[in-house]
Amino acid sequence: MKINQGVEPLNFPKLASPQEISWLYGSIVPFLLVIGGATATGKSGLALALAQRSPGVILSADSRQVYREFDIGTAKPSPQERQQVPHALIDICDPTESLTLAEYQRQAQDLIQRIHRDRAVMPMLVGGTGLYIDAVVKGLRIPPVAPQPALRQQLAALGQPHCYTLLQTLDPVAARRIHPHDPVRTVRALEVFYVSGQPLSTLQGLAPPDYPILYLGLDSDPGSLQRRIAQRTQAMIEAGLKYEVATLAHKYGADLPLLQTLGYAEMLRHLQGDYSLAVAQAEIVHHTRQFAKRQRTWFRNRATAQWFDADAADLVDQVWETVCQWLDGHAAP
Repeated sequence: MKINQGVEPLNFPKLASPQEISWLYGSIVPFLLVIGGATATGKSGLALALAQRSPGVILSADSRQVYREFDIGTAKPSPQERQQVPHALIDICDPTESLTLAEYQRQAQDLIQRIHRDRAVMPMLVGGTGLYIDAVVKGLRIPPVAPQPALRQQLAALGQPHCYTLLQTLDPVAARRIHPHDPVRTVRALEVFYVSGQPLSTLQGLAPPDYPILYLGLDSDPGSLQRRIAQRTQAMIEAGLKYEVATLAHKYGADLPLLQTLGYAEMLRHLQGDYSLAVAQAEIVHHTRQFAKRQRTWFRNRATAQWFDADAADLVDQVWETVCQWLDGHAAP
C-alpha cells in the first residue's frame, strides 16, 4: 500500500504583517473556510485568489484528485499553482488503490488540526465532492468497512451499468450523489451496504468539529455553467487529455476503474475506436453537464452555505468582504 498514512508535509506561506491581517496573530479562533459547488464554477480559482490576500492552505475535497497521475481529466491544480499556494489531499494514493471516505476524513481532520496548532494560516476545504466535505464539516459516522477484493471482483464482473442500477435500488440517496459513470464510488457504496447492512447515505453526524466553519457556495446559471463546462473540456483536450488517458491505459490496463470515470471513459472509447475525438469531447461535455446538475441540487440543499454568483465581476471582493466580516464576529475572547 502506498496510501499516505500520515499527514503530508506542507510548505506554509510567509505570514502577513499584523497591519495586513491581525487575526493571524491570535485575535481570531481557529476556523475552517469551505468552498463548495458544482464542477467548473471556479472554486479553485477563488481559493487561489483568496490565498493572495491572506496566507492559506487549500485542502482538496475532490474524490479523484487524491489519485496520482490522474491530472488533466480531474482538473488538478497545476504545478505552478501548487508552488504558489500550498495544497493538500492531492496525489495521496496510487491509481490501483482505493481511498476510503474514512481515510480521507482522517487525513483531512489531522491536517486541519495541524494547521490550527502550528501556523496561523487560513485552511480552505475546496471541492465538489459533497460527501468529502460533509465528512469533515459534520464529522460523519463512517462504517469501518475495509475494502473487500472478492466482492469488488464480483461487482466488476457485473459491469458499471448493472451496479449503478443495483445501487439505485439499495441506496437511492447515495445513487443520486454518485455519477452513473463512476464505478469507484458506486462499488464503494455497494461494498458498505453489503458488508455493514447500512446504506452509505444513512451516515449521521457523530462528532462535529469544535471550531467554527464558514461555508461558501459558488453557483452559476445553467447557461453560463454549460459554457464553462464546454470551455474547460476544450482546455483539457488541448492540454493533452488524450495522451494522459493513453498513457494510463497502457500502464494500468483499460479496465482500471478510474479510467471508467467522467472524462476518462469517453476518451478511452475514442482511443479504442468507438468515438471520433469530436464525439468523445461532446460526450464529456454532455456527461459533465448531467453531473453538474446533480451537484447543484445537492449543494443547494446545504442550508448553512452562503451563496455567490460565480460569474460576478467582483466575486473575489465580495467573498473577501464576507470572510473578513465573519472573522470579525469570531474574535477570540
